[in-house]
Amino acid sequence: MQNDSQNQTQFRIGISSCLLGNKVRFDGGHKHDRFITDTLGKYVTFVPVCPEVECGLGIPREALRLVGDSDEYRLVFSRSGGDITDKMKTWAGEKLALLEKENLCGFIFKSRSPSSGMERVKIYSQKGAVSLKGRGVFAGMFMDRFPEIPVEEEGRLNDPVLRENFIERIFTLNRWRELSSNKKNLGSLVEFHTCNKLLILSHSTEIYREMGKLVADGKKYEISDLYNKYATLLISALSLKATTKKNLNVLYHMMGYFKKELSKDEKEEIIEVFTDYAEQKTPLIVPLTLLKHFVRKYDPEYLKKQTYLSPHPLEMQLRNHV
Repeated sequence: MQNDSQNQTQFRIGISSCLLGNKVRFDGGHKHDRFITDTLGKYVTFVPVCPEVECGLGIPREALRLVGDSDEYRLVFSRSGGDITDKMKTWAGEKLALLEKENLCGFIFKSRSPSSGMERVKIYSQKGAVSLKGRGVFAGMFMDRFPEIPVEEEGRLNDPVLRENFIERIFTLNRWRELSSNKKNLGSLVEFHTCNKLLILSHSTEIYREMGKLVADGKKYEISDLYNKYATLLISALSLKATTKKNLNVLYHMMGYFKKELSKDEKEEIIEVFTDYAEQKTPLIVPLTLLKHFVRKYDPEYLKKQTYLSPHPLEMQLRNHV
């Protein structure tokens, strides 16, 4: 059974430096996140970034805030009012050019940071009102420059659904990058798509169909154009959350591949486990573990290849939530 996610070499993701325990925050502290370093860190290589220190600010330093309105805001010191927006943007432009060479498969930002917050960063109006419509200056520029790279904040990673989606996206992007780094050909793309069909289906039925048609019509395209179109659809599909309903669709789809081999008792067992999952009595790992057992027992070639069964290391326990 395919298990690429656990066998591949470590890949690189960017991260706000304070989340690794580095004392770079304005108050000289850090925001060490143990899941990031102790669990995810076993499988990825981190590329730490602290926009405020790297653009020349000291430790400790006066706190920064975003000031203005949701359409146009500036990065300023909270007490003195000094404006460092242009300084930050100049540094960020140079930093993004360097990060482009790192081949990052993801980035984890520090939530609510005026330089690194991904979303819902406070913006203070001139009259003192506060809105939560801001993006950190560096984070915003990163996301605009690299829209295909999955991004998250450490706070949102406490949500098991968001955590699983992000981890699945970075591992899948890494597999795609490995494929794309080799000589591009239709056969390799067909093989990649075949192995990732059910993973894609668990995110979007519509995009799954669109990608299938694209691959089927692959000979009509220049190979580089075909790969680019496929990558765009792959990234779009994985950006959509896999829900219980979508996963159930995939589980029943998988069951169909050995339906004729199953005994009456085995069919009843599968349906019972599927029903418990549908009613959110058990996590996804339960029906998947049972299906893996039947894949090993009945050896359906197509299912053995599916990354959906092991899209990321089992040790991360990402499918254990109800």
